[in-house]
Amino acid sequence: MVKNNLTTVTEFILMGFSDYPRLEILLFLVFLSFYLVTLLGNVGMIILIQLDVQLHTPMYFLLSHLSLLDACYTSVITPQILATLITGKTVISYGQCAAQFFFFTICAGTECFLLAVMAYDRYVAISNPLLYTMAMNPRICWSLVVGAYVCGMSGAILRTTCTFTLSFCDNNQINFFFCDLPPLLKLSCSDTASTEIVIVFFGNFVILVNALVILTSYLLIIKAILRVKSSSGRAKTFSTCASHLTAVALFFGTLIFMYLRSGSGKSLEEDKVVSVFYTVVIPMLNPLIYSLRNKDVKVAFKKVICRF
Repeated sequence: MVKNNLTTVTEFILMGFSDYPRLEILLFLVFLSFYLVTLLGNVGMIILIQLDVQLHTPMYFLLSHLSLLDACYTSVITPQILATLITGKTVISYGQCAAQFFFFTICAGTECFLLAVMAYDRYVAISNPLLYTMAMNPRICWSLVVGAYVCGMSGAILRTTCTFTLSFCDNNQINFFFCDLPPLLKLSCSDTASTEIVIVFFGNFVILVNALVILTSYLLIIKAILRVKSSSGRAKTFSTCASHLTAVALFFGTLIFMYLRSGSGKSLEEDKVVSVFYTVVIPMLNPLIYSLRNKDVKVAFKKVICRF
């Protein structure tokens, strides 16, 4: 009878880095440096876009929200990792675990939709440049962004509700470094078949629909680029999409590897490595990708530096 009581587990133990006790200080310094660079890059990008009038365009408006999401969802995970490494405290309460899972899922889900919106924005800018400002006016931009947040939150509510209505009994050791879906499902002592069907179906639906929107947008972009007569014009037009394509490939590539593999081929050790990549590394890389490959951002950065 006790095993079926949901309240039998009131806290979890995160076992993610327990196999490497001698590397804790090194890992702490690595994660701390990554986190500081991530915050500096993403918050700096948001401030730069706000300060420079030349960047007050739909593309950079969407990019500022991407930077906000990257800063938020790495902040949901990385401080927990740093606290665990520096204090050795691996215990997280049931409520904290559910909250971490919920906020992380909101940010990751919203980013999926936002990347699709950004692909649509690039399609409109390249295929209809003369009508771009009208087609992507502030009201439409805000509607698309709010829609992305609403869809991300709806998915987070569904996934969190399905996951944390499962029973967790005697075993409370999560073989992971934060509360993510695969280790929680493995830990549950109740039948997770129906829950997994709902979560996996919805997760696959979100990833595949957004990937389809992005793929369709870029097929239409390529078609529009091929109509450009000069090779230099084609290269210049496509260069405006290169940063977004890189960000999409990194984000969706890791999500597909993490969540769309068959259950028989899954390994928690592989999942740990992939999770570190998309929760810590990708949020750090995104502002670098968009700044290093973007002349407008470089010019704006120089102007702001000269001003201050």
